[in-house]
Amino acid sequence: MKAVRCCDKQVQVLDVPAPTGEGVTINVRSAGICGSDLHMVNAGFKLPSTLGHEVAGTLKDGRAVALEPVAPCGHCDMCVRGNYEYCRLSAGMVYGIGRDGGMAEQIIVPERSIVFLPNNVSASDACLVEPLAVAAHGIRMLDLKPDSRVAVIGAGAVGLAAAAVLTPFVATVDIAARHDAQKKAGEQLGAGLDPSGEYDFVLECAGTSDALAQAARLSKPGAVIVLLANYWEEVVFPGFEICLKGLKLFASYMYGRQGLVRDVEIAAQLLAQRPELPDIFITHRLPLDAAEEAFAIAGNRQAGAIKVVLEP
Repeated sequence: MKAVRCCDKQVQVLDVPAPTGEGVTINVRSAGICGSDLHMVNAGFKLPSTLGHEVAGTLKDGRAVALEPVAPCGHCDMCVRGNYEYCRLSAGMVYGIGRDGGMAEQIIVPERSIVFLPNNVSASDACLVEPLAVAAHGIRMLDLKPDSRVAVIGAGAVGLAAAAVLTPFVATVDIAARHDAQKKAGEQLGAGLDPSGEYDFVLECAGTSDALAQAARLSKPGAVIVLLANYWEEVVFPGFEICLKGLKLFASYMYGRQGLVRDVEIAAQLLAQRPELPDIFITHRLPLDAAEEAFAIAGNRQAGAIKVVLEP
């Protein structure tokens, strides 16, 4: 079968053996390109596996599913406590990084990774479940009220996903976006642009020193900053302003569960409740054979890309 892998900072579509072994076989229908995929390829990470952790497809019986793309060990101290997102396997448990991911015609995953989709959610759109779950995981840390003021710094897929989660429930959600396509998407989601004034909560979704500084500036005394971004390099910590205002910082990583409900299930329900989201997020769809072109498009935000999706 065909699969997308990283070879010497280049994306290539290779012929690889079809997956075998224990688990559930998924016929992939959509695989989103994440900012972390771009970074790993451009930085020359030596990935032993097929790329792709934003994945949805169909079972052998035709049922549409998305994936929670992790396979935690289940017995380390973090897993036993229920915090499987911090499993001691670390990146080794993540499909598309330590395990073969979903930028391929098929993928085999454990049954626990399956997310059954509501009837009105298509597998061709449900690769959005993963970034929406990232946002939902961080947001559920917060004691939000309908009149809370929330700022989102960064309007990539995760920043826009945060706006999508927040806008139905919070009156004021303002997003800092750099590019025209991102600004349009933010407005379509119901968010305001160009955050100003003071906010009760600030979500940092850009992963830069400038974004952290902006988050601190926009926070009112006693506010909460949530770190939703991936930090691939060291950043400058705006310690003076954080201490001066008594700000609280919450770090959020991937997704997990609260009680019996997983963040990925919340994300799938959000897609059902907001059927406009795929048209807002997904700007490009390309076949698997065009993976090199798709990655080039995804890396050019100025040209209007938000979420680029491969469709095997």
